[in-house]
Amino acid sequence: MTIAERLRDDRGALSLEAVILFPVLILVLLLVIAFGRIGSADNAVDTAARNAARAASLERTGGAASSAGSAMARSVLSQQGLQCTSTSISVSTGGFAAPIGEPATTTATVTCVVNLSDIGLPGLPGSKTLTSSFTSSIDSYRQRG
Repeated sequence: MTIAERLRDDRGALSLEAVILFPVLILVLLLVIAFGRIGSADNAVDTAARNAARAASLERTGGAASSAGSAMARSVLSQQGLQCTSTSISVSTGGFAAPIGEPATTTATVTCVVNLSDIGLPGLPGSKTLTSSFTSSIDSYRQRG
């Protein structure tokens, strides 16, 4: 076999290509998993904030609104299967002090720290903090306590 024939011989090229492409494909797969998890968690936190604000706006007192909003947010996060390493839920209740006939709102803010360290992607942070707020109107002509 001459030198020119050896240079054109492509035996083993497929193995070499597989060795080069396999880590790249694994990296892309891990990126898809990471972005999918972050997107799903962000959607769950948005839903929790929206439902918490709505539940709070249906109550008659600030204390009941805060309790109902927090319970609803925790329930939604649990139903969505989101495992937060830490969760913070706050419900503004200042609107319940407004006189009847005045427009008022309540806002629920949900913060969740999502663990990403189990993905094992180099350069990916170990966790991501997701925050969402939603404001819901309180019925202007409903009696408030």
